[in-house]
Amino acid sequence: MAPTKSNNLAARMGRWSADHWKTATFGWLAFVIVAFGLGGLAGMKSIDPNKPGPGESGRMDRILDAGFKKPADESVLVQSRSLSATDPAFRAGVADVVARISKLADVQNVRSPYGAGHADQISGDRHAARVEFAIRGDSDKAADKIAPVLAQVDDAQSAHPELFIGEFGDASAVKAVQTAFADDLGKAGLLSLPITLAILVIAFGALVAAGIPLLLALTAIFATFGLIAIPSHILPVAQQAPALVLLIGLAVGVDYSMFYLRREREERAAGRSERAAIEAAAATSGRSVLISGLTVMTAMAGMFLTGDQIFESFGVATILVVAIAMLGSLTVLPALLSRLGDGVGRGRVPLVSRLRRDDGDGRIWGAVIDRVLRRPLLSAVLAGGFLLLLAVPAIQLKMAQAGPDTFPKSLAVVKTYDRMQGAFPGTAMAASVVVQAPNVKSPQMRSAIARLEQRALANGRMYRPFTVDVNRAGTVADITVPIEGKGSDARSNASLALLRNEIVPQTVGATPGAEAGVTGFTAQWKDSKDDMKANLPPVVVFVLLFAFALMLVAFRSIVIAAKAIVLNLLSVGAAYGVLVLVFQHGFGKSLFGFSSTAGIDPVVPLLLFVILFGLSMDYHVFLLNRIREAVQRGASTDEAVAQGIKSTAGVVTSAALVMVAVFSVFIALSMLFFKQFGVGLAVAILIDATIVRGVLLPASMKLLGDWNWYLPSWLDWLPQLDVEDVPAAPAAEAS
Repeated sequence: MAPTKSNNLAARMGRWSADHWKTATFGWLAFVIVAFGLGGLAGMKSIDPNKPGPGESGRMDRILDAGFKKPADESVLVQSRSLSATDPAFRAGVADVVARISKLADVQNVRSPYGAGHADQISGDRHAARVEFAIRGDSDKAADKIAPVLAQVDDAQSAHPELFIGEFGDASAVKAVQTAFADDLGKAGLLSLPITLAILVIAFGALVAAGIPLLLALTAIFATFGLIAIPSHILPVAQQAPALVLLIGLAVGVDYSMFYLRREREERAAGRSERAAIEAAAATSGRSVLISGLTVMTAMAGMFLTGDQIFESFGVATILVVAIAMLGSLTVLPALLSRLGDGVGRGRVPLVSRLRRDDGDGRIWGAVIDRVLRRPLLSAVLAGGFLLLLAVPAIQLKMAQAGPDTFPKSLAVVKTYDRMQGAFPGTAMAASVVVQAPNVKSPQMRSAIARLEQRALANGRMYRPFTVDVNRAGTVADITVPIEGKGSDARSNASLALLRNEIVPQTVGATPGAEAGVTGFTAQWKDSKDDMKANLPPVVVFVLLFAFALMLVAFRSIVIAAKAIVLNLLSVGAAYGVLVLVFQHGFGKSLFGFSSTAGIDPVVPLLLFVILFGLSMDYHVFLLNRIREAVQRGASTDEAVAQGIKSTAGVVTSAALVMVAVFSVFIALSMLFFKQFGVGLAVAILIDATIVRGVLLPASMKLLGDWNWYLPSWLDWLPQLDVEDVPAAPAAEAS
């Protein structure tokens, strides 16, 4: 008999794929190969780190770009604890550095500390000197040209072991960070794949069944790596995006496949035929995958509201990888299952396969659920109180821009930066006062610049040397002002506020016809943070509203939708609280291997919110679908909750272990951004899969009873997306 028409899209996709397994499977492989190939041909365009940002610093950077193309500035620090800058061995080291870098075609404007007018390139204690130069051409291409310079500096260090010789500057810092991110990405892939495979083997007890989710996730990741290169020519990609694709791709790709595959195995264990088991899995777990995937993508779309290039590229990357992983789970997986049949259980691992059960029932969680349902109010109060307690430190959350102080201390540029800050305070992260006027060389403007320098030095927060660069037209001046602090700390911000609010407006800014402002690392960080804070409310509102709407349509219950939002907010709040405890108060600092407790990377809170809000829906949707199935078959809410959570305990626990393991790998990486991101995600998923799923959800459903399924009459127009008729296996079959 032909299957009846259904409004369950996942079920229809599963049937079609099972009937056309060759088309679905080989079509998928062709898609992945073509996508990856197209990406290689197009090439990926990355975000220009020197592109002007928001606020005053962005306006000043645009004036600088229009006034004159400033090349990337670099400095080589030569330092000795015992030798003075006047000693022959010290002078020989400086001369060697000058000679080595001067011969390179991409180096220009080399300035020796011993040259006329360059005395300020020798430190006050006479034990350090700076060789300054610039990289020829546009600053956004400088990082690609810096490798030969770094090699020459390393050779100079080897030739003069009695000295410290190191480089720091615009291009060398960018190159070091790019290399560190690439190394971390490789390490993440190397560590996460075997861990994921091991968990899957334990979950399924068979190598074939374990390999399918991992292969589907990897093909989705490779396809995304290719496809993301195409829109990057319109919307450049952030350097963190590939790591995000790997992390999210593995997490959702494996989870979606596990939900589907375990349901099919469960149906076979209950006595269904191979085809009936696939159709049941498609109609139930496939529907969960579809709803969950749409919810995750909706949450990720919130990043487009920030107006920030980094977040917009994150949005494109994560939406792509989730969409591709979801598509693979809904098409390729049923196709493979229809071909393999019970062969999916081949390659059994003897001990593991004997310990696990195909019926999905969880003994430990079963005992927990029974106790929670006996005392639902006490359970809800204790679990909710614990999560609120964890979330309290989030009130103290403060953001700290990624910079030399947050980068791994093992990086050569960070070692040089630390030494340079000690020998030449403020020069490594100097502020830049930009002045645009009809004639910045006029006596009136020269007098104003002199007053600016005088006022700046008088307050004790700024240091010499001041440098003034003027463009050829004489219309733009760039005044470099070394300031107190490390770039993004309180002292740097106080220096910036003094410059912006008092010194600049009362000196160069007061000159008729002049426009003046402050840019540089501290100013850019301050303006970016202010812009991010302003854009946060629209993103949060967007994600909450659309997640609520999706849950409302999927389950036709205003209570279920509202409760999902509240429970997810509790998970996110608790994750924020743990972030503050670890990365601001320093709990576990030695364990996680970091030194900076200045604050949270500004990208992390917003990114965690949208990702966690999306990913935490995975288990929620999966569990609610099982509970709803039982209710639609006539079970009471209590019976449905107990049956739904107990029957999904095994797969949800395994899926959560995969996510937590993959996210925990990022804690072991070198960049602080990855550590913070890994801790936040791992904690939130762990909380969601245990406290929320095992305690708060069943307790709240028990307390609410039939009110769980309440839908106001004025919402009856919502579409019916009920699970397709999948009756329980006949008692005779369920042996």
